[in-house]
Amino acid sequence: MTTPAFIPGLELSRHFYLEAVRPVLDQAVPGIVHSAARLGSGSEVLGFDTARSADHEWGPRLQIFLSPRDAARHGARIRELLSDRLPKTFCGYPTHFASTGEAGIGVMRATDGPVQHRVDVTDPGAWFTAQLGFDPRKDVTLTDWLATPTQLLAEVTAGAVFHDGLGQLARARANLEWYPHDLWLYLLACQWQRISQEEAFVGRCGEVGDELGSAVVAARLVRDLMRLCLLMNRRYPPYSKWLGSAVARTPQTAALTPVLTAVLASTDWRTREQHLCRAYEAVADLQNQLCLTDPVDPATRPYHSRPFQVLHAERFTAALTARITDPAVRALPMAGAVDQFVDSTDVLGRPELTRGAAHAALTTPKR
Repeated sequence: MTTPAFIPGLELSRHFYLEAVRPVLDQAVPGIVHSAARLGSGSEVLGFDTARSADHEWGPRLQIFLSPRDAARHGARIRELLSDRLPKTFCGYPTHFASTGEAGIGVMRATDGPVQHRVDVTDPGAWFTAQLGFDPRKDVTLTDWLATPTQLLAEVTAGAVFHDGLGQLARARANLEWYPHDLWLYLLACQWQRISQEEAFVGRCGEVGDELGSAVVAARLVRDLMRLCLLMNRRYPPYSKWLGSAVARTPQTAALTPVLTAVLASTDWRTREQHLCRAYEAVADLQNQLCLTDPVDPATRPYHSRPFQVLHAERFTAALTARITDPAVRALPMAGAVDQFVDSTDVLGRPELTRGAAHAALTTPKR
């Protein structure tokens, strides 16, 4: 079979809904109220897919949302009708997904039988709860925000809605568009706190001859600065595979990316530290430009009496936390949301914070 010209996945899914799936719905259950979208996991949802993405779980796929009553009454029948009536190929791509032998993983393959399609038929509450652990059509609690990885928030707020007959997807996505203001301040503060915990370690590792350790710490700091940049731009940081691609779409990428690349390319700690200082000051300037706090001096400085140059990023943490007015957010420990919490140096140094205690640490007010 000739490989078709690449079509971005969201565009492919949109046409698949309009030209292949919608006609089956109109014939099988005419007038049924539904919504259609391509949300959830998959590089195409974030707009990062390429021809390489077609090797698994990519292709003509989407979600059809029905009311709970209609999903229970018609869902199984609609899925069966789609298996029987969908075209075998669409825009040159097979609509059949064959199992790869890995749990839940499918790949497009030609078939002569019924189509094992990737059109999920469900109701919004069930789908959102399965993806996030809560239903964003209702109030989103502080615990919901803190316990949800930013990758999942990105997957639900990105993608595309093709039709919203239920009128519920737009509201749910709007509720998750971005963190409440005081929580945003808190997460920015916690991200600066992460940087403050390790910024002196680049030099300390290098001073004892551990260039490898210094490079590892520097790479962690680069990642934290990248995530901080995205948070400042009100964009949910994706997981590691797409972190650089996401930062490349921010207005600061032209100035920041070369500096961060130089940090990673450095082979000695002093050069590494010099480039990191440039990066710190650039991101600190960005923080000041947001006007969320009074300006904080963005210049780097010595680390107490030790011969290392740092930002003392905790100064930005203090400035941001001082602006938080919500008592529930002010009472939170400086552990951050789940992405910030899981490998915080404060947490790693406290073995009593086991998996079972993690949720409590995120949501228990400090005394």
